[in-house]
Amino acid sequence: MTKISVHQLSSIIPFKVISQFDKKIRTFPLIFLLLSPVSVWIGTEAISPQIVRAYTARVDLTIDRLPDEGYEAILRRAEMTARAAAQRSFDQDILATDIYVIVSVQSYGAIAPILSLEVSRKQWRTRPDPRRWATYFKSARSLLLFETQTTPSPAAAVTIPTATPEVGDKKPENGGV
Repeated sequence: MTKISVHQLSSIIPFKVISQFDKKIRTFPLIFLLLSPVSVWIGTEAISPQIVRAYTARVDLTIDRLPDEGYEAILRRAEMTARAAAQRSFDQDILATDIYVIVSVQSYGAIAPILSLEVSRKQWRTRPDPRRWATYFKSARSLLLFETQTTPSPAAAVTIPTATPEVGDKKPENGGV
């Protein structure tokens, strides 16, 4: 088999035919390279479409204790705050499937979580009641310095023993002071 160079080929075949043939050779790989990823992508999407990625939205809120506000009142206010935050999060973010809200209370410099609300969109749609889905932290009452019972004043709690001398007491031997 003999090799024919381009120069020899051009003498046998007119130059115009070679240039057209050469363009077809160059165009075919270019078109193939551009269209093959598109066809692979379309095939992949047709076989297994992408799954919508949902997530849990997390909201951390802090409310301040009002003067002369009791524990039950602050607890109800925390429930209303959690309810509003959950509803707002579901309304604003359509991809959020679950909501996790933590409500903390600040009371005289102390801060502690009072409740957490964890609910799915389906559960919330069925029953949008924060009391149903909330978890209450029992230690919050004492951490936030809410008194459950009245304590006596410190002066009343201290008992000072008084020694009254009895008739038969002896004087100390060292002469006592």
